[in-house]
Amino acid sequence: MDKELKQIINTVQHNCHIADARHAGDYTLCVYLLKMREMFRWEQGIDFKTMLTTDDVGDWLTLREGVWDDLEEQEYESLHFNGESYEPFDNDLINTFLDKEKLVYNAGLGIRCRPHFFIAELEETIEHAEYTVYISGKEYARDMAAPPAMAQGDHIFIRRESLRRVIWEILDDAFVAGLDNPLTRAMSFYNFDTNLEEALNQMAEAEIEYVIQHEIGEVKAGQILGESWNNMTAELASAKIRTQAEIMLRAVRDHLADSLTTLPLLLKNCNEASIHFYFGNMTAMRKHLAPSLINAYESWHKTKDSSLLDECLINAQLHWNVLAADIKKHYEYSKDASLIEALIKERTL
Repeated sequence: MDKELKQIINTVQHNCHIADARHAGDYTLCVYLLKMREMFRWEQGIDFKTMLTTDDVGDWLTLREGVWDDLEEQEYESLHFNGESYEPFDNDLINTFLDKEKLVYNAGLGIRCRPHFFIAELEETIEHAEYTVYISGKEYARDMAAPPAMAQGDHIFIRRESLRRVIWEILDDAFVAGLDNPLTRAMSFYNFDTNLEEALNQMAEAEIEYVIQHEIGEVKAGQILGESWNNMTAELASAKIRTQAEIMLRAVRDHLADSLTTLPLLLKNCNEASIHFYFGNMTAMRKHLAPSLINAYESWHKTKDSSLLDECLINAQLHWNVLAADIKKHYEYSKDASLIEALIKERTL
């Protein structure tokens, strides 16, 4: 790798550190420590079989937090190559250069408008009529959150390495808890006891199809919801008074996206491990907004009869579409986050 590429990677990682410095406080202490433990594992190249202790991570964490103190107020740096300067969110221009090097870059905004940056090996590009999917492998720069997938306009970024890490984080918690739940049920289909790395690879490979489907659903949901939905979400995320409204809007959009793509494919394929993983990975807010869907899953688990799930899917697209339209109307009229919260709470599926 030449000097210019190394400098680009260093700049991207520097911007990741700035984002982490500004937004580490968004997490609860437990989630923060989990994210930082896995960030340490990634930086040091430690495999998942190796258990990490507080002593392993403690000194590194103290040093990292010291670095953040100096970075929090800094602006994100531009990327420089071929004598030109590119703003860090100029994804298309930056990827035009990096594509020749078999690399892919992305800068986007997540929950509470938190910036995410990464640069990685480009494994595959899949062209569709309405969107392009970029699947990446080894990551050279990333932030502590490292979302495994992100849709931006008609571009979908799937991060295979981050997907493996996120699956590991989720399953590690489920395994430690040792309870019968959707995640431990999903794990039972793979040989985690004797070959963790191979089981993790197999599971990530199986789930990547559904991750792609969710992001395709996000693209389709975005076309239905329009730019006004994004503006509303951004306004609520940047409000001085924190409410649940932004998280609720994201949950509604996720449900709409999955009703369009992910759930139909899950039920069509009837892959038991993936169905368990899907419901085990569902956020608390999404569960709260769709109790009938959770009840249908539990019924399927006990009986292997998917009729209730099929019925929920039939109702889901119309329900989330109509609810989203009503949310936009109410917000346009009132700009009141509490009103949006009340409306969503009244209209669970």
